Amino acid sequence: MISAVLWDFGGVITTSPFESFNKYERENGLPVDFIRTVNSKNPDTNAWAQFERNQITVDDFSQRFAEESGRFGHCICGKTVLSLISGEVRPEMVNALKLLKKNLSIACVTNNMLSGKGAGMARNSNSAKTIQEVLNMFDVVIESSKLGIRKPDPRIYEIACKKLGVIPAETVFLDDLGINLKPARALGMFTIKVLDSNQALDDLQVLLDFPIR
Repeated sequence: MISAVLWDFGGVITTSPFESFNKYERENGLPVDFIRTVNSKNPDTNAWAQFERNQITVDDFSQRFAEESGRFGHCICGKTVLSLISGEVRPEMVNALKLLKKNLSIACVTNNMLSGKGAGMARNSNSAKTIQEVLNMFDVVIESSKLGIRKPDPRIYEIACKKLGVIPAETVFLDDLGINLKPARALGMFTIKVLDSNQALDDLQVLLDFPIR
């Protein structure tokens, strides 16, 4: 019996920042997925991980990311990368949240940074307002930048469940990164890797006894 659904934000509720990364790479003659490659090296201690745990400042991140990317052959200012992060809200996901909230508890568990405007790291006030309206729908919002813990640390899922008053075995977690799903699954959660909105909602619908469309 499912009692709660946990959602990642970027790449799930909003379009993926990876799309913006790839666009930037194409426009600047960089290898495809170069930025993701930089972020995947030393994933617990690199600039990206430290910034998501709020252990370094924006300026520190900018410099360290430039150094890390430079070691792979293409120096990119970290602030440039930050300007690419915020995506567009997916209306179909918001509609699903509205229907879920009538029946279950919902939480957002996001790795984010103290950059941009609000938890969704929006780049302008209009986007920030839209994103905040979506975040206000959740019963609980867990942000790595405030907690000092980031996915895939199992503790972040345990904290979310505790705040919702549920156990992992009665929850579903949606994320676009498999590395974040693995520890949630190990705790007993149902997990869904989000490839696109339709696939994610189809997979979620299988686990529920009420419509989410």
